[in-house]
Amino acid sequence: MIIPLSKPGTSIHTKTGEWRAMRPVINDPKCIKCGICQNYCPEGIMGTVGKVPDIDFDFCKGCSMCAIECPVKCIDMVKEER
Repeated sequence: MIIPLSKPGTSIHTKTGEWRAMRPVINDPKCIKCGICQNYCPEGIMGTVGKVPDIDFDFCKGCSMCAIECPVKCIDMVKEER
C-alpha cells in the first residue's frame, strides 16, 4: 500500500519554494505589466495582473514558465543561492 506524503491540493500548506534551483528575477523598468506571466504561472503566485509581478518565493518552484512566456523577456532565471 502506498501512503501519500500529503493529500492532493494541499500545496498552500507546503512551502514548495524550497524545491527551486532557479529563481525568476524581474527587470521592473522593462516589464509592460501585461499579465501573461501571471496567467501562465502554474502556482498562481505572481501577484496582481496589471502590476509588476510580485512573486511569492515561498511557493515559486522555479519552473521558468513566467520567463518563457514573457513577451518582452524581462524575466531572467538565475541560480538560487541558499
